[in-house]
Amino acid sequence: MKKLNIYFTAGIPNLEDTTEMMKTIQNSGADMMEIGMPYSDPVADGPVIQEAHELALKNGMTIAKLFSQLKSVKNEINIPVILMGYINPVLSFGFEKFCEECANSGVSGLIIPDLPPIEFEKNYQPILEKYGLNFTFLVTPETSEERIKYLDSLSSGFLYAVSSSSTTGNENKEVKNEEYLNKLASIKLKNPVMIGFGIKNKSDFEQVTEKSQGGIIGTAFVKTILENENWKEKAEEFIKAIK
Repeated sequence: MKKLNIYFTAGIPNLEDTTEMMKTIQNSGADMMEIGMPYSDPVADGPVIQEAHELALKNGMTIAKLFSQLKSVKNEINIPVILMGYINPVLSFGFEKFCEECANSGVSGLIIPDLPPIEFEKNYQPILEKYGLNFTFLVTPETSEERIKYLDSLSSGFLYAVSSSSTTGNENKEVKNEEYLNKLASIKLKNPVMIGFGIKNKSDFEQVTEKSQGGIIGTAFVKTILENENWKEKAEEFIKAIK
């Protein structure tokens, strides 16, 4: 079975909706979830997720608040929970304290796109291991085979393959980059590969998972939430349509 990973930003549409969103994602059949920690300058994200970050910050979302929300539902959530965000807010929270809180809140892994691998190896990997947390690196169509192997060796949980070299939710990019997906499939990797960026529907999901182990959907899901008052119902329909 191909794995479906659903991304949303914590604290949208309202501050206290995070836990309800988590339950909805799990109950609709997703295999894992990725929760975005709102940040004022989310460089890897396109306009939809930027808007979600702005809204969440306006709603009063913080890392401390997110941890208290996660703890309140950790006994009800049985699928992996991954936190995705940027290094600055994590460092100002305190990296080790952050990892300890993750371990106490039912979080299984982290994705921090702007943490350089060399820094990770030198300063952060031992701390993540101490708290039993996975860490996922991103690769793109431009990443060389040698570097893909290096990032795979540092990653645990899965390797995040960005479908195209752009920000999340780019409408115009071809999701199914045949050459790149073939390249990834031909390299002997230790982690399963999950493809993200630009997957909008079941057909996209099926295309990118022909040669990979799963797909990650963020922008299309977040857009559904931001555009619909009855977001719970719509979120459920969205996930079920893909699964």
